[in-house]
Amino acid sequence: MQPARAALNEAIAQVNATVLGKRHEISLAFVCLLAEGHLLIEDLPGLGKTTLARAMAASVGLDFHRLQFTSDLLPSDILGVSVFDQGQQRFVFHSGPVFTQLLLADEINRAPPRTQSALLEAMAEHQITVDGVCHRLQQPFFVIATQNPVDLVGTFPLPDSQLDRFLMRIALGYPDATAERAMLIGADRRHLIEQAQPLLDAQQLITLRKAVTAIHASAALIDYIQALLAHSRRFPGVRVGLSPRAGLALLRAGKAHALLHAREHVLPEDVQSVFVEVSAHRLASEGHGGERATLARAILAEVAVD
Repeated sequence: MQPARAALNEAIAQVNATVLGKRHEISLAFVCLLAEGHLLIEDLPGLGKTTLARAMAASVGLDFHRLQFTSDLLPSDILGVSVFDQGQQRFVFHSGPVFTQLLLADEINRAPPRTQSALLEAMAEHQITVDGVCHRLQQPFFVIATQNPVDLVGTFPLPDSQLDRFLMRIALGYPDATAERAMLIGADRRHLIEQAQPLLDAQQLITLRKAVTAIHASAALIDYIQALLAHSRRFPGVRVGLSPRAGLALLRAGKAHALLHAREHVLPEDVQSVFVEVSAHRLASEGHGGERATLARAILAEVAVD
């Protein structure tokens, strides 16, 4: 267990050296990885979404595919297709890029809903079904998707069912002046990613994920999560509050956050640290994602820790 923890810390440090000034967001990305979830990175173009995803992929030592989503992308371009083989006189399945351990779905909301939904079964069940045949995916399986804000030209909003498959949604925002200057005068980020070493392997990640499930959550901590869920369902401006599945996601992310900070039990602070990123995209409101985040922060602020 200790070698896996050390490798995890080294991987995080390597990503921090590539994506400057975003320690909190990088920590959340690794929380999502440890919690066996999938990560959605949403922000304006040019703020480092793909750089973070590539740096993380280079550091965790998993089989990696990047897929650029476009308006003409088809589901078969993601999943694969069955082709009739004349020699064998039967259909042979040719697997698509989803058959990997870490899939970067770049600019996922540039593709139409039918193509977006091709990932639903893969993300939820770690399998796909093509022509009635079920195909299991590699383990571990982790999706990092990036998307542009929905008000930009050429985007298709992700349906709620797709959003719910992402454990967390994070945004990077503009870097501070110090980090931005370091990027301007430093090495090219693409070169740094090319030079990055895989510091965490699949077996170590599986070990860490098992350790996350063993993190203790007290009855009082469960009470706190239930209070957050209940308050979200009666909060003004929220049309549909957080589901039980959202509660399970919040607990998993809280446990992963505790492990990342070398604790064997979950504190309320762990839940608070991940609450907005886990819950905001699951709240149904009349507004867009930014307003949902504001609602999530308000819900968190109004629920006291007993």
